[in-house]
Amino acid sequence: MYAQEVSMHLKGNAGAEFTRTIEQDILPRLRKQTGFADELTFLNPNGKDAIAISLWDRKENADAYSRDTYPDVLKSLAAVVEGTPQVQAYEVANSTFHKIAAQNVANSTLHKIAAQN
Repeated sequence: MYAQEVSMHLKGNAGAEFTRTIEQDILPRLRKQTGFADELTFLNPNGKDAIAISLWDRKENADAYSRDTYPDVLKSLAAVVEGTPQVQAYEVANSTFHKIAAQNVANSTLHKIAAQN
């Protein structure tokens, strides 16, 4: 698994608009990308700083997104971001999320079977 972290400084009082842009514009684009797994977005309580972490199945898919789609994402964020976002790339060393998700699916299946009997 591969991760990209984007750190941004937001324009004054742009926290709500940033969140709306992520939900209505950026997430739909990400969901259409091959290999996209998840997006985590953090907004600092001061409302001026944000971090977005996207998770990908492979580095090649994250690189394709960076090359082909990310430039348009930057245009969408221009109204709320001050300066140029900083991008860092990482190999994911550990994740409990996927173990939790698999466990939830297994539990849901068990509940359905029990309900049928």
